[in-house]
Amino acid sequence: MIKNWFKSRADIPLIITMLISAFLNGYNIWQDKYANTYYTTAVASMLENFHNFFFASLDSAGSVTVDKPPVVFWLQTASAYIFGLHGWSVILPQALAQVGSVLLVYLLVKPSFGTIAARLAAFAMATTPIAVAVSRTNNIDAMLVFTLLLATWLLFRGIKNSKTGLILAAFAVVGIAFNEKMLQAYMIVPAFGLFYLLASKFNWKRKAVTLAGSAVILLIVSLSWAVVVDSTPADQRPYMGSSGTNSVLNLAFGYNGLSRLTGDRGTGGGRGDQNSEWKQRASTNSSKSNSDQTQTTASSDGTTATVDTGTNNMAAGGFGAGGHMPPGGFGNNGQGGPGGGPGGNSSGGMFGTGEKGPLRLFQSALSGQASWLLPFALIASVGLLASIRRRHMTQKHREVIFWLAWLLPAAAFFSVAGFFHQYYLIMLAPPISALFGAGFVELWKQYRERSNWLSWLLPVAVLATSVFSWFVLQNYNKTIGSGWSIGVLILGIMGTALLVIARLKSEKFTRFAIIASVLAMFIGPVYWALTPITYGLNSMIPQAGPSQFGEGGGGMPGGHFGNRGQSANGQANSQNTGTSTDREHRSSTRFRGMGGPNGSHSLDKKTLSYLQQHNTGETYLFAASNYSTAAPYMIEAGQKVIIMNGFVSSDPVYTVDKIKALVESGQVKYFMINGGGGGRPDSGNSEVTAWIKEHGKLIPTDEWKTTTGEASTDAQASNSGNDKTSSNSIAQDGQGGPGGDERGGSGTLYEITL
Repeated sequence: MIKNWFKSRADIPLIITMLISAFLNGYNIWQDKYANTYYTTAVASMLENFHNFFFASLDSAGSVTVDKPPVVFWLQTASAYIFGLHGWSVILPQALAQVGSVLLVYLLVKPSFGTIAARLAAFAMATTPIAVAVSRTNNIDAMLVFTLLLATWLLFRGIKNSKTGLILAAFAVVGIAFNEKMLQAYMIVPAFGLFYLLASKFNWKRKAVTLAGSAVILLIVSLSWAVVVDSTPADQRPYMGSSGTNSVLNLAFGYNGLSRLTGDRGTGGGRGDQNSEWKQRASTNSSKSNSDQTQTTASSDGTTATVDTGTNNMAAGGFGAGGHMPPGGFGNNGQGGPGGGPGGNSSGGMFGTGEKGPLRLFQSALSGQASWLLPFALIASVGLLASIRRRHMTQKHREVIFWLAWLLPAAAFFSVAGFFHQYYLIMLAPPISALFGAGFVELWKQYRERSNWLSWLLPVAVLATSVFSWFVLQNYNKTIGSGWSIGVLILGIMGTALLVIARLKSEKFTRFAIIASVLAMFIGPVYWALTPITYGLNSMIPQAGPSQFGEGGGGMPGGHFGNRGQSANGQANSQNTGTSTDREHRSSTRFRGMGGPNGSHSLDKKTLSYLQQHNTGETYLFAASNYSTAAPYMIEAGQKVIIMNGFVSSDPVYTVDKIKALVESGQVKYFMINGGGGGRPDSGNSEVTAWIKEHGKLIPTDEWKTTTGEASTDAQASNSGNDKTSSNSIAQDGQGGPGGDERGGSGTLYEITL
């Protein structure tokens, strides 16, 4: 029976596409030790008790939350509870969610546009580069898109079957998505409302009532967690991280809302002065380090490379001047991120997202993430809607309008937004994929009919998409070679020419034309979708593309850190003398495990042993000034640690009185002070830091921290005779990337007893 069902019902190309998606999303994720350290630290805390679980607390003491709602972290915590806390176990829900998104796109497209269109749409979704990249991390967006597609499926089913319950459920699921990433989930609400009004069979009165009820349910579900949290007395819950006012609603509509559009990263909590102070100090540190703390070394290929051993050392200090990440983004004035412009160089815009404008999604900074098939989708929409009439609107027309109502507002937002990351562009993947699949079949039908100007849209769309793919690829000729861009352009021109010939003279070239056209349009996105596996991935700010860690440079502050070749102590790395194959292998693993803007500290067994041996019954092993210092002790060692700052150092999490009370009650006595939350200087509340330094006993470094010499000896002893294993181990421990590996933390340890 099962065999007969499989033969009659199973879509083999869909199954193959889903397996491809599972491979792209899941292969080698076990190499990522911490994933996004910020979020994985929160999962470690949430595993400890229900209080931390419900509020999504960042630390063991329930001091401060992460800067997002808890739903996705609840799922990650469940996965970690079942499989144990590992990088791969917190990534797994997102990897599966992306596979689910591929299936949902197929199910949404098939009823109206047919099996071929659904298969093409599913494959386009599976190979959207940024969708692959973000699903290989524990960032929220892959799960968000899956949730929104699930809501879309419920809406389509509810309207088709005239079932109000399913329609209400669709809006409720969008409310759940709000509790995954707040206002970003509402990007599709206009499309939901418009589609319901156009496609519902109810009369206008019934439509109005149902739509009003849907809005009420949407708000109730969206605000349910926020109301509970904001109604809880502040002294009985964690501080709402990055909110500025300790309010979920301010976090939703401020830092995670309008600030994304305006580019103002202030939280309402007085960060402006700190940002100004940071920029001044960063400028001073940068000028000093650039003037007297660089050295020149010979690289393995005989070229000269500049190795920065000063404050800007990416392997030992973090991002930008002073080893910290600027509040406004990467590089000077917040510009330049991984990937970036031609050859992987820095590009304009905060976090390297390009310059604002109507063509932003086509600029080199963003074009390789989700825009590969956008030209085809837009041109195909013309063909899909060409037959629409006021009194003749089919279900196909309505669904095309729905996908455009999802795509165009989202594209408009990213074209003008001041504060977002490349991986947010996964929001564009479903509508582009659906319009591509549906549009390809429709343009092919119009092409075969040869009736009017519509029959020329297919070759025009193929040519435009192929030329755009060439534009994206040629920016990386120095990194991947010019053969890729030239090959795609030739295939595109061949496919277009054959389509024209077949249109005018003979259809015998049609099959070859379609093969060449499909190859020309998919070579680029498939290559880019493979880069998170072949080139490695920044788990904190994932993006696709070969240049982010390859020889094309990364566009990060200080230049091409992918080839800096430095170890954790800032010295030239002898691995640079290896073969080109070795260098490529290292580049594919180097940045797995990088998780925070000030990097991931490795677990220092000497520090752990010292703190455990000298614990006299305190609840918490120590208090850290930022999450990256605490992370390895919470994630790997399962210890309880207090984190005194949130992601932004301006969060007023602790006061002197609160810290004093913790010490007096015997809950903590050790304090590790270094960079502030989110990689910013100092330690957030300067009064707290000053009090700790004044009342604390400074513990000599050699008593509790593994020195550079000890670390080097241990590494040589454990990895002798196996250079490749050594390379992988360094990468997986969070070393070699921004922030690098700092055993035991880069700061100082104080003991306070009152």
